[in-house]
Amino acid sequence: MPRDLALAVLNRADSSQGFQERYLETSFEENPGLSERDRAFIVHLVQGVLRWQIRLDWIVKQAVRFPFKNIEPPTLNILRIALYQIFFMDRVPESAAVNEAVKQAKGACNKHVAGFVNGILRHICREKDRVSFPDPDRERVLYLSVSYSYPLWLVEKWISELGPDAAERLLDAGNRIPNTVIRGNTLKTDRQGLLERLNEEGVTGTTSLYSPEGVTLEGLKGPVNRLTAFKEGLFQVQGEAAQIGSYLLSPRPGDSVLDVCAGLGGKSTHLAAIMEDKGFILALDKTRSRLISLLQSSIRLGTGSVKPVVADARGPLTTFLKHPFDKILLDGPCSGLGVISKNPDIKLTKRVGDIKRLARLQTTILNQAVHLLKREGKMLYLTCTISKDENEGVVEGFLEANGEMALENLKSTIPEWGLDLIDDSGFFRTLPHIHGMEGFFGALFTKI
Repeated sequence: MPRDLALAVLNRADSSQGFQERYLETSFEENPGLSERDRAFIVHLVQGVLRWQIRLDWIVKQAVRFPFKNIEPPTLNILRIALYQIFFMDRVPESAAVNEAVKQAKGACNKHVAGFVNGILRHICREKDRVSFPDPDRERVLYLSVSYSYPLWLVEKWISELGPDAAERLLDAGNRIPNTVIRGNTLKTDRQGLLERLNEEGVTGTTSLYSPEGVTLEGLKGPVNRLTAFKEGLFQVQGEAAQIGSYLLSPRPGDSVLDVCAGLGGKSTHLAAIMEDKGFILALDKTRSRLISLLQSSIRLGTGSVKPVVADARGPLTTFLKHPFDKILLDGPCSGLGVISKNPDIKLTKRVGDIKRLARLQTTILNQAVHLLKREGKMLYLTCTISKDENEGVVEGFLEANGEMALENLKSTIPEWGLDLIDDSGFFRTLPHIHGMEGFFGALFTKI
């Protein structure tokens, strides 16, 4: 059954980022009797196939004697699930992976397809140590694309922006299964108190390298929201780079803050905690369901200063917002290339054309938000991507179009513990292969 549910999730794949998380959640809701072990196995299979799909497909292409495109998607997903187990899961015997795949083919397809699946997988098992990959010297980009399972356009982009050695280290870092990182809620506890509470529930936590509230969880079994400490609002799941991002805006108690693209509210509630829940945070998002989740989190965490409002930040915000804000946070829609380890589907859903499209969208939102910033107010532009077009490119275009805005060097505002994360241009920048956390970028503007 776990393999069947994993197959069902993969068969529903679409082009939207994070589709596997939504479909996994739906699958678990529809099958409440699943054990924690089965749930973990399903997640492992789905994310593993997405993480390594390009490499798995290359292996299939070497084994078939007809055009790869002729393989029906459901059949191909059966092969991918089996091959992921064969090549990446030592605890699953090859025979078990093959037999379960044949059963799936018989159930979902027909005897002819089941025979094809059986034959291909057994052939690959026999030739497992002799699979042919691109030559690393003569076809370097293709070799990196297949070996690390990334689209060619992204490998080429990162080589051109970072250099070949750094690009390869980044590709490798993006394939590591990330640990769960949480942010302690300082409105209710301190980090030491949180660590003690987690330990009482059988979960070991280690302190993050930079964020003063960050904790990396170890030995967690089952979903994090089952923990009593979570239900009591002692912490929020949030990556370390995202936690640091809130500090870049330097919010103070009593400030009025606009979070333009609030999403699920991780940063909104963090800003509220930094401000001791004194002040006003307006959390905008165009998706009502996200704001409902934000409101639920805010109630759990005790951040009453956060007020969610449904609005599309691409439109003229001044039509309904009449008072300017002290601080504005824009963590805009981006390609997410810095969070591939957490969301491996990004490798498959993003296209080269998305980069410039998203950069234009981010610029549009910045140009709308700037009208709501007070004189001498500060606006933080934050992304979770590793893309110059969406980062430095957007900053440059925004400054050219808005003469009253000045770029600040974040070294003058970030706490001392974060100085290593500010580059020579004054930008906040984290890279998975260097800092061991998700890839983020931040730029701070002041209205002069």
